[in-house]
Amino acid sequence: LQSASDDVVTKDEIWDFNANTLDQAVKLIPGVIGTLDSNGRRNEHDILIRGFGRWQAPISIDGIRIYLPADNRLDFNRFLTQDLAQIQVQKGYVSVLDGPGGMGGAINLVTRKPTKSFEGEFQSGAFFDNHAAYSGWNGYAMVGTRQDDYYLQASGSYLDRDHWRLSDDFRPAASAIEDGARRNGSANRDWRINVKAGFTPNDTDEYSLSYTSQSGSKWAPLNVYNDPPDPPNSFWRWPWWDVDSLYWLSNTRIGDHAYLKTRLFYNTFDNALYAYDDQTYTTQSRNGRFRSIYADEGYGGSVEFGMPWLSRNTLKAALHYRTDKHTERNYNRPTDPAASSVEPLQRSREHTASLALENTYHAAADVDLVLGLSYDKNDLRLAQEFDAATGLFEYPTGGSNAVNAQGAIHWRYTEAAKLHASISSRTRFPTLFERFSTRFGNALPNPSLDPERSTNYELGWEGSPRPDTNLSAAVFYNDVQDIIQTVVVTTAPTQITQTQNVGNGEFYGLELAADSQLGDKWRIGANYSWLKRKIVDPLQPDFKPVGTPTHQAFVFVSYRPIDSLTIIPSLEFADARWSDVTGGAYRRTGEYTMVDLQLQYSGGQFGNGSSWQAAIGGSNLLDENFELAHGFPEPGRSFYAKLKLMF
Repeated sequence: LQSASDDVVTKDEIWDFNANTLDQAVKLIPGVIGTLDSNGRRNEHDILIRGFGRWQAPISIDGIRIYLPADNRLDFNRFLTQDLAQIQVQKGYVSVLDGPGGMGGAINLVTRKPTKSFEGEFQSGAFFDNHAAYSGWNGYAMVGTRQDDYYLQASGSYLDRDHWRLSDDFRPAASAIEDGARRNGSANRDWRINVKAGFTPNDTDEYSLSYTSQSGSKWAPLNVYNDPPDPPNSFWRWPWWDVDSLYWLSNTRIGDHAYLKTRLFYNTFDNALYAYDDQTYTTQSRNGRFRSIYADEGYGGSVEFGMPWLSRNTLKAALHYRTDKHTERNYNRPTDPAASSVEPLQRSREHTASLALENTYHAAADVDLVLGLSYDKNDLRLAQEFDAATGLFEYPTGGSNAVNAQGAIHWRYTEAAKLHASISSRTRFPTLFERFSTRFGNALPNPSLDPERSTNYELGWEGSPRPDTNLSAAVFYNDVQDIIQTVVVTTAPTQITQTQNVGNGEFYGLELAADSQLGDKWRIGANYSWLKRKIVDPLQPDFKPVGTPTHQAFVFVSYRPIDSLTIIPSLEFADARWSDVTGGAYRRTGEYTMVDLQLQYSGGQFGNGSSWQAAIGGSNLLDENFELAHGFPEPGRSFYAKLKLMF
């Protein structure tokens, strides 16, 4: 809760608010919200930064972007948080030095590094539903060492949820899709490991090699209002959702003031989606049932160089390049011996590059002027598809390019306060899914899609009127052009859609944040966001922007009646948002007021500087019955207990 425009969630806050996954942790940041994907069918959680989602706000781990070349449908509920030192979120203004895609914001997950000659940490917790039934557990373990000129670390996280339970206020419809109590299809399992080795020959230089692997599997709960499901092909499971990343990072000081940073990476993404016949999830014999297998890889790197030049100027330049390859294959009707078929492998390949310059002019001791410019290029080299009538064929290929520009001024008018103003015009390229997906035969491809663009304006203030008190405020306006929308092109004999650049819009709002330590016993924090989104689509006059409330707020109090005991109640509020409804309609849903509580006891140090903490708590203690996507109610009241050992 440090700044309204560039925020950090720390590992201590992740523990204090029991934020086990990334979409849960972002509630600590104004203007950012974790939400269920608007139609809910894929059981995916998105993060919206001032209204911009996973396609406009890239996510990175230690500065290495995680990108899925087919559709970039990242599920942020799959990203565990226990091994993170920080979650960094940029809003509106993302430096061109960070590479392409930062149209509306960016998220960077900073993994932990050892700080002592020998250290370790162990966490374990158990979950319970609102009837006190065991519903799952999670765990984390880390061991590492930091020596004079090197460090080593290994860590692992695990989360296994058997189920979660609906609110007792939920009343099932007259259907067999969902009968209440334990939510059907709510199980999931995720784990992540991280191994790193670093070489630090002096105080300024660092060279590291890291490997991160995460794996997940999940079910997909069904819409509680439809029996039979609409669409009928809704009995889905993801048996694996795996991301691996091997990356090299370096930072070298050149002389007294220049530096050189390099990044090299190799990422893979393996994913499977199984579509079943019915709620037994045993057969895949009906028309349209399948096993869809993705196998993707991406590799590339970046170089950044910075140095002072002229008088009172610092110039930085960055070059980014990556190649992404996508491979997919469908096993159609695999349990029907007479009708089963296996499609040939379908491949795609694209190359993305960016060249960026950024100059900081130190106009005065307390004033900096930053100007940035970049050129991004996306080159699609191969895009294959298969259908039974045509066989394997190739779509037209080609490329897109874009020029990005931005500027910002920072004025530190006192030692305890500063103002900033910025303008940033950034783009993002369409995904393969947007260009070529036929949506199970219900859509037309559009290979000539252009990039989206947003010009973001912001005015912000940060101040500390007293020690241990931080306040911030920001107002922003985003002018969005060439929004990529799905539009209906024919309605008879069946509805056919296509993805087109038809929308223009404006997102604007206000963000406030406060955090204050009041003596030794009390800490109080709060944030509030007001957001309006207007999108004009001439082909869809009734179009509604989905997923974001107008008002959202988060308030917490931390009270230590004695040194070893901390009581942390918190309240989260959001008003209604638009959600997709089958058939192209929209419905307002999602208003909630959630009360959480954590009681934690710190056992102090024992034996050679070791210490421990234990906590119990509850989420949604009022047992609110609400939906973030129409037909997909959220978990009711739940409880947990957890333990942390540090040595």
